[in-house]
Amino acid sequence: MSVAENTGLTVAVIGTGYVGLTTGACFAKLGHTVICADVIPEKIESLSRGEVPIVEAGMEELVAEGIASGRLRFVLGAANAAEECDFAFMCLPTPQGADGAADLSYLLRAASEIAPVLPSGAIVVNKSTVPVGSAQRVVDVIGRDDVVVASNPEFLREGTSVEDFFGPDRIVIGAPEKAVAERVSRLYDAIDAPKLLVDTATAELIKYASNAYLAAKISYANSIANLCEAAGANAHEVLAGMGMDSRIGAKFLKPGPGWGGSCFPKDVFALMNIAETAGYDFSLLSAVVAANEEQLDRVVGKVRQIVGGELAGAKLAVWGLSFKAGTDDMRESPAIKVITRLQAAGVHIRAYDPAATVPLPGVARAETALDACDGADGLVVLTEWPEFGEVSLSDVAERLAYKRVVDTRNMLNTRELADLGFAYDCVGYGKSVVSHSLA
Repeated sequence: MSVAENTGLTVAVIGTGYVGLTTGACFAKLGHTVICADVIPEKIESLSRGEVPIVEAGMEELVAEGIASGRLRFVLGAANAAEECDFAFMCLPTPQGADGAADLSYLLRAASEIAPVLPSGAIVVNKSTVPVGSAQRVVDVIGRDDVVVASNPEFLREGTSVEDFFGPDRIVIGAPEKAVAERVSRLYDAIDAPKLLVDTATAELIKYASNAYLAAKISYANSIANLCEAAGANAHEVLAGMGMDSRIGAKFLKPGPGWGGSCFPKDVFALMNIAETAGYDFSLLSAVVAANEEQLDRVVGKVRQIVGGELAGAKLAVWGLSFKAGTDDMRESPAIKVITRLQAAGVHIRAYDPAATVPLPGVARAETALDACDGADGLVVLTEWPEFGEVSLSDVAERLAYKRVVDTRNMLNTRELADLGFAYDCVGYGKSVVSHSLA
């Protein structure tokens, strides 16, 4: 999209993680004046130079453009961003607490910091994922009658957050009054998407309900895949047939090692906590969590079977560490959860990921996918990076000590694996299907 003219609206963005940086850079692209704040001096300095600390398609260009236009800048401290704003977007982490509830300490601390400096008539907008009632808690912390708090939950996927911001399925805005919601909606005038204006409690719950449903859909797809393995059916075709039904849809119906990431786990547990607090037994979500844990254990079982039953002392190559392709984020990654289980069983891991670089205890790192295979007793594919499907399988065979593969993402050409003499397993295919139908 082309660069917009200055709208005359000033937006403070408190927090420069995935959500905050995307929100700030994209609002600047829409023509708003944006001031992003963080508490880490080194981060503010590097961002001010246009150095983006995350792997996110299009973000570097967007930040550079915003800085060059003068519409995007970065400051140290929330108060320094909020003192001249029309809107203050709260993009703070809300990690899972010990009881499963979202920890609002970062959000409330920032609200306390900006409270004295907010201009009269400013709107504070909770962009963070927060439980029902959080807007009121921010209202109480700010303690001013001339400042309103609204909710505008984000629906950004890591790796495609810029695309998602400019082309959303919907924009949800919750506020105590329709006029307040309409003011927030003006920020998105240049985006052609349905805008749902609701009360704050409803907006807060929509985000949790959406993520928990997607997690449930993945767990269902994995359960169907497990049934296909037992029944001798082809999970790819079963799930494709389901996805053709417009009432179901094809997205999130792909089997794999399980769901994870920075949002799904904490949001599922937070919604369970919300339900418990409200006096409702959300047993369906408990089953979704149990199914996900079972899927991770099934992957370990597949690895145990492929190496002959004994994991202790095995040396395995692992492809993929991030929770999905397109990002370097390893938070709650199913790949890491599988690796942790394998390590507990005595497996030695050498891993490769094209983006995720955070050190992991006991995990050796390889420079390339093939280097990870050198002398290994087998290969486990855990993240769906496209490049893994392009690696020469004959080269993999030469590098491995034993030709064994567990492909949890169903990326590799199984007919070629069979022709090369591999012992292999994937997710969602009965043995006859694996042997004959997956070229």
